[in-house]
Amino acid sequence: MKNYHKSDFRKSCIKRLEFTSLFLKYYKNKIIVKKLKKFIERSGSKNILLYIPLGIEVDVKPLIVSLRKSKNMSVYVPYMQGDSFKIVKYRLPLYKKKFGIKEPNNSFVNPAKIDLAIVPIIGVDALNKRIGYGKGMYDRFFDRLNYKPIMIFTQLILCKSEHVLSDCYDIQADYIITN
Repeated sequence: MKNYHKSDFRKSCIKRLEFTSLFLKYYKNKIIVKKLKKFIERSGSKNILLYIPLGIEVDVKPLIVSLRKSKNMSVYVPYMQGDSFKIVKYRLPLYKKKFGIKEPNNSFVNPAKIDLAIVPIIGVDALNKRIGYGKGMYDRFFDRLNYKPIMIFTQLILCKSEHVLSDCYDIQADYIITN
């Protein structure tokens, strides 16, 4: 029964996000990216996991461009592999892969330990646990790490359930940054 409610909640959040006007998205993206940048500066994080955004997610590309200019900072993004992903340094060109997600080429260099992870969400439940697209890739990735970076969830319009919809393995936010 729990998964039924989780999938209904996911569908309603996606619908809300899809019907956000382009102007509103542009405005909200600017505000959220500014908040993320301030958080990163204050936290002193050097190795940051970001994501390459899909249409309904916060557009963090300007943040990636800005962070890459810093000499003492490394930006990583997911590279899908099997049922999860590994992290690779963000570099161009990007290629459209599975689920329409863009990725850089694979890298065989071992990445540094991530200080901060910025993760897109579809919604959160009452425990601030992530409701994503339902593939479990982020959950598996973070479960396989032997440490826990600071976790920030981002969303254009907060979609939060009053109920606990998550499973024990769903990842939880330290912070949620939205407009």
